[in-house]
Amino acid sequence: MSARLRAVPVGVHLRAVPVGVRLRVVLVGLFTMIATTLGVGTASAHSVVTGSNPAEGEQISAGPDRVSVTFNEALQETFPALTVVGPDGNLWTRSEPSVEGATVSAELGELGPVGDYTIAYRVTSADGHPVNGTITFTLTAEGSGTPGAPAAGDAAGDAEGSSGLPVWPFIAVGVVVVVGGLWFALRKPRDEN
Repeated sequence: MSARLRAVPVGVHLRAVPVGVRLRVVLVGLFTMIATTLGVGTASAHSVVTGSNPAEGEQISAGPDRVSVTFNEALQETFPALTVVGPDGNLWTRSEPSVEGATVSAELGELGPVGDYTIAYRVTSADGHPVNGTITFTLTAEGSGTPGAPAAGDAAGDAEGSSGLPVWPFIAVGVVVVVGGLWFALRKPRDEN
């Protein structure tokens, strides 16, 4: 017994499938696409701060020799930035930042005026994504340190940063795919007679 295959004109099979079945196939595809897209968020996570010295919101009477920010994964050593800006608007870090594993740090001089100090950082995570932000601590006792130069704007870059690619192009493509799929599934076949 051998099966004989015969050529069938393109589109003939589609006309034989009821509209309800075609609609269900499109809806299953749509739900699969949505479920897959929603599951991608955790796979694109970037480095996050797990600690710092001084810690966020900590009140100290004297500054440490080095200020540091530690992340949940190793960092790339390219283009780190780490500064401490005092309540007077001046820089208080005394060295260029260095990266060791998951920690970026810089030498800190003796602090000066009482008030809030801001650690501004920018690092490159293991996946190549820039991560930046700020951490604030408070000096409670007057120090005798000499400030550095006045800070120019945000000394460690844009503190808000970028979360990567914009989402709107993906949403637009998804809408076009869904509308096109629904149109294709629900259109009435043309009579070819």
